[in-house]
Amino acid sequence: MRLWSLHPRHLDRQGLTGCWRETLLAQAVLAGHTRGYRSHPQLERFRAQADPLDSIGEYLEVLAEEAATRGYRFDRSRIDRRPARSVKDGAASGEAAHGASAGAVVSRVEVPRIPVTSGQLDLEWRHLLHKLEERSPERWERANSLAGPTAHPLFEVVPGPVESWERAEDPQR
Repeated sequence: MRLWSLHPRHLDRQGLTGCWRETLLAQAVLAGHTRGYRSHPQLERFRAQADPLDSIGEYLEVLAEEAATRGYRFDRSRIDRRPARSVKDGAASGEAAHGASAGAVVSRVEVPRIPVTSGQLDLEWRHLLHKLEERSPERWERANSLAGPTAHPLFEVVPGPVESWERAEDPQR
């Protein structure tokens, strides 16, 4: 299971679709709908949130947005808890927003950002570049010319080493 801390724009087709599938599995684990992967270390950062399902829902929304920009259609109805919405007149919750009258101003309620260390982002970037070099050389060339990666919008980069939950080996070692 790989829940990338990188912005999904860096992922190739296989990476984006794989991340979608694996994050749906992570959502099922967090919701208690499956027994497999319950102790997977990559879930630690979501479990540490006040509302893990809101956080994983926001993560999935960003993946779906990236997919849409590429012309893919990820089924957003599979997101158990899409980020909460509120209607300007005071009604709250996703249901109220969906049932709001035409023209009502609907805005997102912010899901708290999750810290991710710069060391983690760097390791994932090297890991992704290694994968891209093998399976998507044209995307590797574009990515390799960048100064560095951008984090997924759910994550806030903080200084530090590779995260304690990371199990992947550094491809440069």
